[in-house]
Amino acid sequence: MRRICLTLPTNRACAAAIAAVGAEAAYAAGHFEVEVHLLVLDSSAEPEFAEHARAVRALEPVERVVVHHLGEDRQRDFLRRVVDRSGVAEPEAVLELMLPDAVSYGACTNRAFLIAAALGCESVHRRDSDSDYQVLDGAPVFPVHHELLSLGRRAGDAVAGVTRSELEPEHAGKPVSLVGASFIGELSVDIGEIRELDPQVYYEVVGLWAETGASVEQRRELVDDSFTGGGTEPFTADGSVLGAPDIWRVDMCNVGFDSEVYERVPLPPAVATIGSDYFLLHLVRDATLPGVVHNRHIVNRYTPERRTAAGFTAYQLRFTKFLLSMLYLHPVYAAMEEAGAALLDPQHRVRVDAVLDPIRRSAGTDRAENRRRLAVLDRCYRQLGGRYAEFADHLVPLRASLLDEAQADMEDFALLTDVWGPLVQAARHEAPTSPDSRIRSLDDA
Repeated sequence: MRRICLTLPTNRACAAAIAAVGAEAAYAAGHFEVEVHLLVLDSSAEPEFAEHARAVRALEPVERVVVHHLGEDRQRDFLRRVVDRSGVAEPEAVLELMLPDAVSYGACTNRAFLIAAALGCESVHRRDSDSDYQVLDGAPVFPVHHELLSLGRRAGDAVAGVTRSELEPEHAGKPVSLVGASFIGELSVDIGEIRELDPQVYYEVVGLWAETGASVEQRRELVDDSFTGGGTEPFTADGSVLGAPDIWRVDMCNVGFDSEVYERVPLPPAVATIGSDYFLLHLVRDATLPGVVHNRHIVNRYTPERRTAAGFTAYQLRFTKFLLSMLYLHPVYAAMEEAGAALLDPQHRVRVDAVLDPIRRSAGTDRAENRRRLAVLDRCYRQLGGRYAEFADHLVPLRASLLDEAQADMEDFALLTDVWGPLVQAARHEAPTSPDSRIRSLDDA
């Protein structure tokens, strides 16, 4: 029977999200011939971890649902065994990239990918702890429905499971490698206040993540499309499109990947950098692998921590690092887009070397554009005043280190991509264990 991994990474209190994702796991097992491994990757402090353990134990026993609740100690133990078995040349550096001592959106998802490989799963389906499901006629609207209809299937055979197909005939034999949707609710990035304070400053700041040399019109179009998700209209009926995926309508809180993608290339492991987990969306699209984009959008909400002074500073720093990361990611995106189907081998699998080479090259990109980005950000935030001006003051002594970190992040991505294959192979021979892991069946109930 096909195994899938439905994962919820968290570093904050989210008992309600655990219960909600548990219900989605039950739905998947009840409506599809799958064994669902519900994986809660928990980096929370002890009180929250204990609360999550209680939430996991409170989940209703369901046939073909396996629940794993792994704190960082057990994640580290698993990763240590995997790294040691893989024989990689820089084991301590690789272990740090997989489980850094800081928030990393890419690293937490990379851990899910390796654990999924260890569990024998064919796909990973990611949700976030600060989101919830829409409801229609009293029932939650679960994205896993569309993910399991199409993910991993030959694209030509997946046509029957979507409401519209835009699949080009030459791609019919390729696997559906990505199924996703977006969110409704608040902006995915905590910058809505900037737009309210000064729309012109908002356009200038958000436009900083455009590619070097982008025109004014290109930047404006980018800003208009950025961080808005699926809009505000609630779900009323299913809609799904098969073809080259519109990755502007997919967010990492609401996505499923086929193992043939994530077992070949990881996500950038950059710390304290929003958007560092979106790389595979670009890879799937640029490699001409088919995807399905649907409309079962998740509800996005901001956590209380992001409303505090400390949360504001931390999040704006992550946004700053996101802007700086674009200097190095845009050349890689451009190289992958130019390569197109040449990114794939004859079996439609991603050629790792075709991705690794541009990653390595991009690490040497001249920093002048990033210096300009920091200068513009400083000017704009001082113009906004208040806590934004205070954040501009906070950034001044960090400028040199932030420039260094942005380049080092790309070098780290190259290192991890280079050793990813051996790590995946090693993971298949290791078992992630947990006292809270259990398989539930009707006989256990």
